[in-house]
Amino acid sequence: MAKGQPTPAPPAYTLIRLFFRLVLNSFYGSIVVENAGYIPETGKACILCPNHSNSVLDAPLVSVSVPMDRRKLIRFTAKASLFGQKTFSSWLIQAAGTIPIQRRKDNPDGSADNTEAMESLMEALDAGDAICLFPEGISRYHPEVAPLKTGVARMVSDALGRNRDDPDFEVYVVPCSITYMHRQHFRSDVLVSWNKPMVFSVKNNPELIGPADFARVREVTRDLQEQIRAGILEAPTWDHIRNAKVAARIYAPLGTLMPLGEYVRLSRRFADVFSNAGKGELSNLTQADKDSILQLCKDLKAYQDELVALGVKDDRIRKPLPRLVIVYRMVIRLVWSLALFAVCLPGLILWTPVFITSRVAVRNFMKKGGPVYDTWDDISQHKALYGLMSVFLICVLVIFFTWRFTPFTVLITPAFLWMSMRWIEDGVATFRAFTALYRLLLIGKSALKNLRERRSELHSRVTNLAVDTLGLPEDPEKYFASVGGKEKGRVRGNWDHVFRYFSVKRRRKRDWNETLRLYDKVDYPIDDYPHADT
Repeated sequence: MAKGQPTPAPPAYTLIRLFFRLVLNSFYGSIVVENAGYIPETGKACILCPNHSNSVLDAPLVSVSVPMDRRKLIRFTAKASLFGQKTFSSWLIQAAGTIPIQRRKDNPDGSADNTEAMESLMEALDAGDAICLFPEGISRYHPEVAPLKTGVARMVSDALGRNRDDPDFEVYVVPCSITYMHRQHFRSDVLVSWNKPMVFSVKNNPELIGPADFARVREVTRDLQEQIRAGILEAPTWDHIRNAKVAARIYAPLGTLMPLGEYVRLSRRFADVFSNAGKGELSNLTQADKDSILQLCKDLKAYQDELVALGVKDDRIRKPLPRLVIVYRMVIRLVWSLALFAVCLPGLILWTPVFITSRVAVRNFMKKGGPVYDTWDDISQHKALYGLMSVFLICVLVIFFTWRFTPFTVLITPAFLWMSMRWIEDGVATFRAFTALYRLLLIGKSALKNLRERRSELHSRVTNLAVDTLGLPEDPEKYFASVGGKEKGRVRGNWDHVFRYFSVKRRRKRDWNETLRLYDKVDYPIDDYPHADT
């Protein structure tokens, strides 16, 4: 490639990018992208730096989150062990022009040599292309970001050194924060938040031109990590994230009236204060205040544990209903769910092989054993890829057996599968509401009264923490309902709330934790695996 001339996207890459978009928008309910305008346009050397918590699917997610008018081609890297295998995912990785990286952990004999790969990446930056690097260096299912490697900062240093004779040469490092609400579950939601780029130039950053000051390299790496961490929901343990979500729902129970980005950042604020109180790092608070926060964590956990045991959501406790109203709503939801399942029955028959194939693929993968953080790391990609291949095969079979009507079935079959999935989602959500109301009816009046009193007391404590310590607004429902725009998956006002239910494009959700499950997903893995520094 010529210096200063961006590499055009090959046709194969464009087709694969469309394929990725189909896979991801089918598997995940909403992919909300924030601040895509921060990505520099083609012709400016650019390094995209997301956190890496979802193995193979992180790279496709980045590719579909970058607007085509910004970048038509992104050069990705992946561990060399993914190349050369007789698998569909391996073929995809290679066909997309991904550059193999040899990791030291995969080559304990010290034979890892990335000279050729690094030269390819440097040539891409010289040409003004965009490359994507995952600075954690590993992919894992863990509640917090791993310490970043210094590779990105050293690459910036090398790029500036190669272009030291051009004082106007710049390298843009764009941090990216990816948060999966429940990454391995079908029809969950994802937030991709692009952060303000870090710009390095030959003229303004001579200290990075080789031989670079390693202290400065580490400083750049630290700044990059802080920007990535600022946009995701993370904490030292899954318990902190669970408690933070409970606190966020109690403080601002808005469901999808609140933008997904605001929900994630709100939960993150609570996760930070809970974890820092445990570490004793809140220097502006007295010990009594820290003890109060730690006690709040314990009480929130106990409250959520009881809700899980009873099979109800906090929102059901927040809005008391007379028992006759509960029975009436149960009848309505049961009838409506049966009607929806009846309507989508033909589509459900077509979808059943897809669900079975994905489940068998995941079960066979998990039989391989290994640490839980490695096992869970590939669950979502197996579900997504095997599920999509099954859908493709079903479409081919339907078209084959209806060959006389091929011009009709080639269009109607994918559309029918999509609409069937919409009805299945609505049916599952309606039946889930029916079972939740039934469980609510089984709770005794005295027990329900005690739960409401506990919830009221917790609401007061959580609100005081949010307003007095975190500086959050006193009227969260009014504030968070008014901020943001028309993010995907979000509803704005009563009319949109009703209209979205009948939307062909996507169904209306009641909260960002919702997945295609007959129960509400609120729990996480047990924290029984090693941290990044062990």
